[in-house]
Amino acid sequence: MALTIKQQLSSPGGILKFLIKYNTIFIFIVLVIFSALISDVFFTSANLTNLLKQVSGIGIISIGMLIVILTGGIDLSVGSLVALLAVIFALLVNTVILPVAILLTIIIGFSIGSVSGYLVAFQKMAPFIATLALMTIARGLGFIYSKGSPITFKSPGGEFMADFANNSTIGIPNIAIVFLIIVVLAMVMLRYNVFGRLIIALGSNEEASRLSGIKVNKYKFLVYAISGALAATAAIIVASRTNLGSPNMGMAWELDAIAAVVIGGASLNGGKGTAINTLIGVLILGLIGNILNLLNVPSYPQQVVKGGIIIFAVLLQKFESK
Repeated sequence: MALTIKQQLSSPGGILKFLIKYNTIFIFIVLVIFSALISDVFFTSANLTNLLKQVSGIGIISIGMLIVILTGGIDLSVGSLVALLAVIFALLVNTVILPVAILLTIIIGFSIGSVSGYLVAFQKMAPFIATLALMTIARGLGFIYSKGSPITFKSPGGEFMADFANNSTIGIPNIAIVFLIIVVLAMVMLRYNVFGRLIIALGSNEEASRLSGIKVNKYKFLVYAISGALAATAAIIVASRTNLGSPNMGMAWELDAIAAVVIGGASLNGGKGTAINTLIGVLILGLIGNILNLLNVPSYPQQVVKGGIIIFAVLLQKFESK
């Protein structure tokens, strides 16, 4: 029987174990308090709205990354896919009606993700290699299709998307609402849906899953395809926010997505991780960037801080598992 919070705290070393177990939440709370103390503008509507807008794109691909990592895989292509699919969406939105442009972009994202899934699941290629190759190809195609220049939205559908992406509903940015909807769907899938439970089982013990009759290759294939579709969704909202599709979008986003998932407590070995913790991991990364921006810290030191946070998060996981 699971121990109650009171029993956990009263056991030997209970407080430390409790803090380690729920480290993601405590880190988030500490960062919020610290942010409020160092800057009077942190809790302003403008700053919080900007923060939510900034993390939404990375947040969406982080959910896709979580689903892949739960199987013990990795997807390095998502940042470059955002760039390629943003360019494709800009081209489509200027030539076809908006619903078709959105649908085709997501289908293309799903299809490209399927290529990674096929290489990993059926050709037994290492996920790192397969998705690294797709990362390079996608970035190159983005520059080819855009001819190296951003493509601006010039249609009524593009204007509608730009208005949608830059406005809010009940005080919450519309693109943040899209992100939160995806988080909720992922939570439901991983906790209550057979598909979600099977990919967690696959990541926990692939051989046992195979012997149990689970079609391991099928589920491996699907998680990369879903990751591609989510990269397309992120590309649509990011391109809409800036009113253009650029081959330079999504630079190093795959690393931020991995960082968010790891900070959220997911295991890179697979089988462990939740959507809500990934959401908190995304917010922690966003808060770190926001704090450093408020302190006028240049972008390069920010990368150092992010790397340190990742190491700290992984070390906490090791303590938790003891």
